Amino acid sequence: MENNSYNYDEQQPFAAAEFAENPEPRCPCVLLLDTSGSMQGDPIEELNSGIQGFREELFGDSLSMKRVEIAVVTFGPVNVVQNFTTADQFRLPRLEANGDTPLGAAVSRGLGLLKQRKEVLRANGIKLFRPWIFLITDGEPTDNWSHLPQLIRAGEETKSFSFFALGVKNADFKVLNQIAVREPLKLSGVRFKEFFLWLSASLKNVSRSNPGDSVPIPDYKPYGWSEV
Repeated sequence: MENNSYNYDEQQPFAAAEFAENPEPRCPCVLLLDTSGSMQGDPIEELNSGIQGFREELFGDSLSMKRVEIAVVTFGPVNVVQNFTTADQFRLPRLEANGDTPLGAAVSRGLGLLKQRKEVLRANGIKLFRPWIFLITDGEPTDNWSHLPQLIRAGEETKSFSFFALGVKNADFKVLNQIAVREPLKLSGVRFKEFFLWLSASLKNVSRSNPGDSVPIPDYKPYGWSEV
């Protein structure tokens, strides 16, 4: 079951006030987080801690607070635990690990959320950085994901978004390599804190630029979160 579903029509009455108060261009970031039962123990604890650090890093940057928008979809089962909100309003409930790994449904849900949010932004004349989507998973999908490679390839080719895949522990990299255009990376142990520090630095770097600029993504290696 999904909850907190995002509805384009329901957002319209609030959009004018939201964008009048903050007309800054937006950099949407979708986090697709595996919270299946195999994430129990240290992985889910470190994931929660990493997300908290991610929020604090963005909150400490005045421009990122206004420009970076975050949505979070967890899967095991699929839940929209955070609709798009700017970093200053980002409040994520504590994540718990349970269930299977419906990766296909989670990615589809995230793509749908992003499409709807872009419609709202454009309808209100808000400029847009290329959105980022991060898939983080530690297992093998338990649902149909065969439609994803075509969707993600099309989105990358039209520059609708940039899609990144991060495998944890026993993630199925054969699947991730088929889904993602760019090479998936493997998390070193459960170093989510280091990953989210890198992600916050990357988003801050983007938010200081102008929409349409070519912005280099900071090298992840010095942060020590990925296995080579």
